[in-house]
Amino acid sequence: MSGHSPATRALAIRTGSWLALEARPETRRLAGFAFGVIALACSLAPLDALAARHARSQKPSHPPFVRHLPYPQLELPFQINGGQYAPVAWSAIAGWSEDDHLAAYNAFRVSCRPISAQRTPPADPKALGASLRDPCLVARGLELSDEVKAKAFFEEHFLPLRISRLGEGEGFVTGYYEPIVDGSRTENEVYKVPVYRRPSNLFVRGTTQNSAGLPNKGQVFRKIGRRKLVPYYDRAEIEDGAIEGRGLEICFLKEQTDLLFSQIQGSARVSLDDGSTVRINYDAHNGYPYTAVGRILIERNIIPKDQMSMQKIREWMEENPNEADELRRQNKSYVFFREVQLSDKDEAVGAQGVPLTPGRSIAVDKSLHVYGTPFFIEGELPIESVLSKTPFRRLMIAQDTGSAIVGPARADLYFGAGLEAGKVAGRMRHNARFVILVPKSLDPVARGRKLPVPDDRPSEKIAKLFPQTDPKNAAKPSEVTSATNTRPTAQTSAPPSPAAVPSPAPTVQAAVAKPIPLPEPRPKVEAVSVKPHQRHLRRYRYRR
Repeated sequence: MSGHSPATRALAIRTGSWLALEARPETRRLAGFAFGVIALACSLAPLDALAARHARSQKPSHPPFVRHLPYPQLELPFQINGGQYAPVAWSAIAGWSEDDHLAAYNAFRVSCRPISAQRTPPADPKALGASLRDPCLVARGLELSDEVKAKAFFEEHFLPLRISRLGEGEGFVTGYYEPIVDGSRTENEVYKVPVYRRPSNLFVRGTTQNSAGLPNKGQVFRKIGRRKLVPYYDRAEIEDGAIEGRGLEICFLKEQTDLLFSQIQGSARVSLDDGSTVRINYDAHNGYPYTAVGRILIERNIIPKDQMSMQKIREWMEENPNEADELRRQNKSYVFFREVQLSDKDEAVGAQGVPLTPGRSIAVDKSLHVYGTPFFIEGELPIESVLSKTPFRRLMIAQDTGSAIVGPARADLYFGAGLEAGKVAGRMRHNARFVILVPKSLDPVARGRKLPVPDDRPSEKIAKLFPQTDPKNAAKPSEVTSATNTRPTAQTSAPPSPAAVPSPAPTVQAAVAKPIPLPEPRPKVEAVSVKPHQRHLRRYRYRR
């Protein structure tokens, strides 16, 4: 029998796959329709994903979680580096009521001129900042002639704080003055020591040659060419003529000692041989730290410490001129001056730029304090004589500074000009008590009331259960007895005598807190080298 079997359709079995049945026409139409739906869904999927991303971007974003501190951010009381202070009552300040407050008020008004003239005061990082502006604005329009009203002014606008170096109870004071020396405009056989003005090649970072007075601290260089900077000449090199012949001479003095003391004081009045007077003030220095020649004389046992004064130094230098040259050059610092237009009756000008007041002006540490700040200084100073202890209780105004004045309770008292003022200032090296007057806008007590108090300390019972001991210094359990919490005594070969054995007494079991064990260190696991996973590419064969 040939041909197809009548029981089987001609297209029932395809060649190559005897398991696949023939697809009927209805099945073909349904399969085509399903394939079209799937193709349409696949084509619309990217559009749906893009729309979903756009919808997520349009959702309102929730604000980030902010952890609120348990205490608000409050303004802390002002801080003075390396210092400590405590509020004090006006009545507790010895000598406050007996002082001449009108003289202090007049000196304060002098300092207020540049302070109140500033329309937009610059931000000052120091503790007082620009707070003196408020009382200065009041004092500018308040001319007082009564001591009682002047005293009331300070008590109304300031708060007293006893201040000292951290860990100390007292401060330290010295004295300075304005020397009056002889000189000449021209060099001759008598006047041969030059007084130099600031050289043009002296360079201080952050300043220009147009600055009226360069800072007495910081790096100073000698500029060579446009870019090369080297240390400036020291005292020995300048005295040997390193900068002579450049037209820097203001005048000439008799002795190097006169120049040295003028440089230490920062100003001088030069009485010229023609009858006129030249006033010179500090303008710059050569960058080397100041070395006190008096301290060297004390270390060499030449002058006892209790007898040290400027007058003693001058007398020794005059008696030993050769040794004086070597001693003077131990101080490598050298000061340059500028000529100021002041009359013989005018006082020297301090670093604030205002005339100083004898007995009321002081030099302070400029890095800690603000010019114009009132300080009440109390102590027993040798004013009347070398061995006297004259009570000194006076309100002073900070108007000057110096390289040797360092610390929160450190001051240099200005005593005026001339020989007598120099004698008093030369023997000042004594302790004193300081009270700083702070404007009421910086009341540290009022700020302190707003600050949160620390958490309560744990109870005694909790402290015994969790002793705060260093695990390194903690006693080993084997060395501590559980009954008495004491170390056992060393045993001796001989038994103790009956008299040495204490009578039996009931022992009390004391709770001994064992030190909390520290967590064991993390085990050190060596790194195991793992070969990177190799990707196997599977190849597909498509049949056509």
